[in-house]
Amino acid sequence: MLNETVKDTINKVEKIAHKTKASVISEEVGQVIEIVGNIVTCSGLSSVQMDEMVTIQDSKGIVINLDEKMVGIILLDNPRNIKSGDKVKRTGHIADVPVGPELLGRVIDPTGNPLDNGTKITTKERYNIEREAHPIMERQSVSVPLQTGIKAIDAIIPIGRGQRELILGDRQTGKTALAIDTIISQKDTGVICIYCAIGQRADSVAKVIDVLKQKDCMKNTIVMVAGGESSPGLLYIAPYAATSMAEYFMEREGKDVLIIYDNLSVHAQAYRQLSLFLRRPPGREAFPGDIFYIHSRLLERSTRLRPEYGGGSITALPICETLAENVSAYIPTNLISITDGQIFLTNTLFQKGIIPAINIGISVSRVGSKAQLPAYKAVAGDMKISYSQFEELEAFSKFGTQLDEATQKTLRRGEIIRETLKQPQYKPLKASEQIIVIYATNIGAFDDIEIKYINKIQDELIKKAHISIPHILKEIDDGLKLNEKFKEEIKNLATEVVNNFKPEEKD
Repeated sequence: MLNETVKDTINKVEKIAHKTKASVISEEVGQVIEIVGNIVTCSGLSSVQMDEMVTIQDSKGIVINLDEKMVGIILLDNPRNIKSGDKVKRTGHIADVPVGPELLGRVIDPTGNPLDNGTKITTKERYNIEREAHPIMERQSVSVPLQTGIKAIDAIIPIGRGQRELILGDRQTGKTALAIDTIISQKDTGVICIYCAIGQRADSVAKVIDVLKQKDCMKNTIVMVAGGESSPGLLYIAPYAATSMAEYFMEREGKDVLIIYDNLSVHAQAYRQLSLFLRRPPGREAFPGDIFYIHSRLLERSTRLRPEYGGGSITALPICETLAENVSAYIPTNLISITDGQIFLTNTLFQKGIIPAINIGISVSRVGSKAQLPAYKAVAGDMKISYSQFEELEAFSKFGTQLDEATQKTLRRGEIIRETLKQPQYKPLKASEQIIVIYATNIGAFDDIEIKYINKIQDELIKKAHISIPHILKEIDDGLKLNEKFKEEIKNLATEVVNNFKPEEKD
């Protein structure tokens, strides 16, 4: 009984001490010395912490720079009436964001405020924007596939849950379309999706949200928007805030999360702007020296945890923009070295009508093949080899050299594979549907079909498969291998579809 009384007294004393400490912190004020862009330099605040929230009149800011006598603060909104001499007040807490299932289905800004005209978001927990990545001992290897629904990726550049796969290419080559197709593919998988738009045009983001609503994908998706008109401060914190929200689902609920950063080129530019205002020296291509660090500490937070530490995962698909397909520029090479592979989209293929415009030769997945479905491993290998041989021979054949029959056959098969890998936007396929099409292609079922009819006949094959062999589709999706019986049934169905493909159906 005495022990309980002592504990109660200690708790009361701790509460009083905490309140006293908070009141002291809130009364510690600094003074604005200079305002450059969205950076405020102030004096005082000798006890302020890095990443602590401060207030200046009606504006909020985050401490980003600590010097001996000065403090650098990034404002999260545009400085309206702030002037030299204004008071800067500490809040006593590190910058954080709301986290939890209440955010699902909502469109928010990087501070957690709603942008969809919905009700105010109230969550039980908040996570710091900046959090340490999980140590190696808490992680496990990537072994579960994350199906994108895109044949060219799932077959040749597979992605696993917990992987970081960079999507890069010039403007208007379909980078965002790939990411949105991947979100649509997670509709009934239980994967939580977060789309983080950094510096995108309002109409582009509105189109993405509209597509997600039409496909009924918003119920398991959070859309975070730091638009092109947002302050550099909001652009800078957006990907870190989105990752904190993803970490809640990974750690607390043991769920798999897909997060898309669209795009980190704009994020790098926003950070460069902030850094130059802080008078940090620029380096290569006028970016500050720590630009690699801001992206590495962001992407390192994406991983797959061991069961005793939550068991969930974060799969990151960062998007990066190139100029004139220059993958050797500073920011693209930084991100390539941080991630576990890259998907490179080229303007050349896009203009030829090859969509998705993926350059298979430069694109690679360093992890995902370990997580591929068994049935996919059985059919994807042959396709990779055939397509690689085709790309080499296609360049050679343009010289007009007379080709032997074997080379012509290889070129013909490559053209069929290329046509098979074409896929319209916002129409991802299930793994089983992809595997049936790829297997039929590998065994030469489409060799006698004109190239322009390949897509139509593969659509017919998928349609017939759902009617004739639904048991095979289910078992492939459940992770079973393609046995000889299944292969024979798929072959017979493909032959039947090709034989029944009449001329009048072609037009």
